[in-house]
Amino acid sequence: MTILNYFEKGGVIMYILLGLSIIGLTTVVWKWITLIHVKKNLLLYVEKFINFSKNSKKSELELFIFSIERGLNSIKTIATVSPLLGLLGTVLGIFDSFEKLSLQGNDPSFFAGGISTALLTTIGGLIVAIPHLIGYNYLIRKVDFIEKKIEREILDIE
Repeated sequence: MTILNYFEKGGVIMYILLGLSIIGLTTVVWKWITLIHVKKNLLLYVEKFINFSKNSKKSELELFIFSIERGLNSIKTIATVSPLLGLLGTVLGIFDSFEKLSLQGNDPSFFAGGISTALLTTIGGLIVAIPHLIGYNYLIRKVDFIEKKIEREILDIE
């Protein structure tokens, strides 16, 4: 069975999961590259904060951290929603199986085929969620490191 067959068998939920995966993984790579750039140029960012007053430094730092965190909530949302979409696909598939079973009589082959189709969406949801959750946790840790490093540098200068 090819990957395309899995998508066809899993239905529209699988295509939604594919779209979310593309969006999410693109965001992970984009944020990863952004954080590498910020980390390389950390001293330049620290110098920008030196010229602000003490109260302004805090608000400017918060704005800066907010800007580098942008996109991380999307990754977290995809990691959270994907298994739920997989579960929705499973419930829809099982519902469809019972509908076919009630129309076709007691032929268990209709039910078994529907269950395997339904489980594909659960598998798809987990396949999408796991790397996004790992990516989110990795990236948020990097953002926290950058924030603490900038705060430490600013405090050392004052």
